[in-house]
Amino acid sequence: MASIRKVLIANRGEIACRIIRTCREMGIATVAVYSDADRAALHVRMANEAYRVGPAPARESYLDGGAVIDIARRAGADAVHPGYGFLSENAAFASACAEAGLVFIGPPPAAMEAMGVKTVARERMRQAGVPVVPGSPGPVTDEGEALRLARGIGFPVMLKAAAGGGGKGMRKVDGEAGFSAAFLAARRETQGAFGDDRVYLEKYLDEPRHVEIQLFADRHGKTLWLGERECSVQRRHQKVIEETPSPIVDEGMRRRMGEVAVRAARAVSYAGAGTVEFLVDARRDFYFLEMNTRLQVEHPITEWCTGLDLVRWQIEVAGGGALPWAQEDVRPRGHAIEARVYAEDPARGFLPSPGRIKALRVPSGPWVRDDGGVYAGYTVPIHYDPMISKLSAWAPDRAIAIDRLRRALSEYLVRGITTNVRWLRRVLDHPDFRGGRYDTTFLARRAKELATDPDPALAETALLAAAAHAFARDEERARQLTGLRVQGGDAWKLAGRRSALARGSWSR
Repeated sequence: MASIRKVLIANRGEIACRIIRTCREMGIATVAVYSDADRAALHVRMANEAYRVGPAPARESYLDGGAVIDIARRAGADAVHPGYGFLSENAAFASACAEAGLVFIGPPPAAMEAMGVKTVARERMRQAGVPVVPGSPGPVTDEGEALRLARGIGFPVMLKAAAGGGGKGMRKVDGEAGFSAAFLAARRETQGAFGDDRVYLEKYLDEPRHVEIQLFADRHGKTLWLGERECSVQRRHQKVIEETPSPIVDEGMRRRMGEVAVRAARAVSYAGAGTVEFLVDARRDFYFLEMNTRLQVEHPITEWCTGLDLVRWQIEVAGGGALPWAQEDVRPRGHAIEARVYAEDPARGFLPSPGRIKALRVPSGPWVRDDGGVYAGYTVPIHYDPMISKLSAWAPDRAIAIDRLRRALSEYLVRGITTNVRWLRRVLDHPDFRGGRYDTTFLARRAKELATDPDPALAETALLAAAAHAFARDEERARQLTGLRVQGGDAWKLAGRRSALARGSWSR
């Protein structure tokens, strides 16, 4: 087994901090990279060494694979961990790391290439006997051909980017009338996101749920599944809340999904951590969606229920280590749930809310975990994804896990920026969520019910200001009528003291 002594983390924010913590436990030195916008970021402070990688825009810094490899060489790193996002699923970068003599802590480049283009991955899975959602045999760029395929598949259909994911370029089309506009919009968006305007078509499933299987494979022929995660609570195709186990998956279905996921991984000679994602229809039939050839954002809930450190095992496997357990040894217990905390304003259409965090109190207590990447005094930049933390909780059963996460969210207090914390609590409180009766359309269908009220501290300040204005107006009228100044104190000073208290209080 190769000895990994120093790891460069080709990422930022909470995932970089997460990787650094495991490396510390393993006695491995860490190297951080940062853009100009991240010079004071938490991952820079936590790492043993830190190097500037470029300007604020990601394409000139975190996406510059050549610059990252050059820093790894200068720092004397012997391995690179890409985290997720940025270069994590870039096969060319993984190959370049190997050519530079660096261990890439991820799957082999060939496996990444096989799963990188969705239409190619779908065909590979079909050949391997993995159930696939009916769709086009390959990517399409001709509108007439796309419409002909859509008619054959049957409306409604989904248009999706062939070269990427994350909801970019995704459009649901209910019929021929809106097909042309949706097709052109999907191509524009996927071109902007991935530099590739190819799209493909899939049959739209009624009441779809998004369930994924966590996989782990070593380089000695062993591939295991570590349970499922339910990721159907999504806003604009972005996951918001995840839980494990899924409310709709029983033991038989879980085993079948796990076996199919293992078959998918073995079809591309996979190694390391990976996730096979499925769409599940109203009849609980499941279909291959895609494979993410990296660590997932929601990996902490799998760690809660299995007791495994997935980052540690990524490093062990990349160094040539073998997984020491058999499939029957993997016995997840209890229930875990995670909520993504964003610097965004739900009351203003979820617009990003960058700025300086004036004060921060992170939740704690039994079976609560916060994977964060910020601190009091840190300025959240505008250039990257606005997620500042992932808050998760574990409990013996689902009801207690939801209550525990809700309690933890009530303690998550941030001043200086707006977050989605109060909105997340409303989602957890919704009877459909608590009953496990939700699918990927849940947040869109319940948007009005989940809309948040303004921050109560700001509302109190506004009321006090209005009261002070009325008091001062009445005082001025009395003075004009009598020629005397009404005694009783300065209304604005009084309101100012109350307003200061409101501004200084923690907003829940």
